[in-house]
Amino acid sequence: MRSIEFMYIKTNGITLHTALAGPENGPLVILLHGFPEYWYGWRHQIEALGQAGYRVVVPDQRGYNLSEKPKLVEEYKLDTLRDDIIGLIESLGYKKAMIVGHDWGGVIAWHLASSKPDYVDKLIILNSPHPAEFNRKRIYFPKQWMKSLYILFFQAPLLPEKFLQANEFNLMKKSLVKTSFEGAFSKKDLDEYSHAWSRPTALTSMLNWYRAIKRGTFAQVNTSLINVPVRVLWGYKDSFLSLKLAKQSVKRCTKAELILVEGTHWVHHEKPHIINELMIKYLSEG
Repeated sequence: MRSIEFMYIKTNGITLHTALAGPENGPLVILLHGFPEYWYGWRHQIEALGQAGYRVVVPDQRGYNLSEKPKLVEEYKLDTLRDDIIGLIESLGYKKAMIVGHDWGGVIAWHLASSKPDYVDKLIILNSPHPAEFNRKRIYFPKQWMKSLYILFFQAPLLPEKFLQANEFNLMKKSLVKTSFEGAFSKKDLDEYSHAWSRPTALTSMLNWYRAIKRGTFAQVNTSLINVPVRVLWGYKDSFLSLKLAKQSVKRCTKAELILVEGTHWVHHEKPHIINELMIKYLSEG
């Protein structure tokens, strides 16, 4: 990953640590990671997109790794997280960007496209439902409710941190390995993640994305039809999210296509060449 550079960028009142690659004047592509990753979660995509001519920008999102970690749970609501990305686009001197999001990063990408579409040229979503669909099915559909029980656990104060930090984040490492195809995460990868999770207040800040749900984060969801072009790439063996969520999410768009890929929630780690090819092909289309 020699072609990746790093810088701190001020946006929306905080500072985000950011990985960058590709020509400085290239079309802007922003990659948004989810829980429990950071910029490193896109390591298989960054250089491929940069070599394809795109200016690739990958922030450690608010609360993660080397980025700033506000203390209040209310500072992790959807509108605030969205505005971090808007500020990033503007700080880089662009008016809009092609946005790629996975997991929580996908939730922010959906929210940006639905509420502030002028900032989005195209949208690519990997295994992340439209937040309105997730909120509805999390409550009313038993299968997804069972898959989402961990969210209830994350609401408790302090206990989740103690549980997840135990034995050098053993449970978090095991979760990545057990919910992905064999070989998706190497020992080096798990060590990199563990190092990021162990930074002061990082784990609490990461969990605050979930804790903001009880503070009304989903009340900020915009349910208007999304009119920007959308491509959803979905690993159909996802342990956390029902395929029904993907199918319902594309119905909230006027120009969307769902592509199923043999993979899990971590499909961009498992099938990087396929995902990169699909992404670059879609981004290059007129």
